[in-house]
Amino acid sequence: MSGFLLHVGATALCPHAGPMQIVSSNTRVLVGGQPVATLADNFVISGCVFTVPSGKPQPCVTVQWLVPASRVRVGGQPVILQTSTGLCQSAEQIPQGPPNVVTTQVRVRGT
Repeated sequence: MSGFLLHVGATALCPHAGPMQIVSSNTRVLVGGQPVATLADNFVISGCVFTVPSGKPQPCVTVQWLVPASRVRVGGQPVILQTSTGLCQSAEQIPQGPPNVVTTQVRVRGT
């Protein structure tokens, strides 16, 4: 499945509208002047307000990508595409749902 490459400046949200930030270890490959996101990077979510029905806060704190690019790699790691499949997770590693990629660069596409 092809899609635009995610980069540090991309906008993505958890299912509960908490914004995701990409902390990249890649410093060599840039798109739009910003590092490309790879499977090895950290995807941190802050500001998620999800609470389970019992009243316990269960916010999304990270994203685990399940299906990255199959053909494009940076530093030996698969890149993350706009169409990649992932799961937002709570601090207890409980799956919360897929992230929603809102905006990304629109010049470089991968598969």
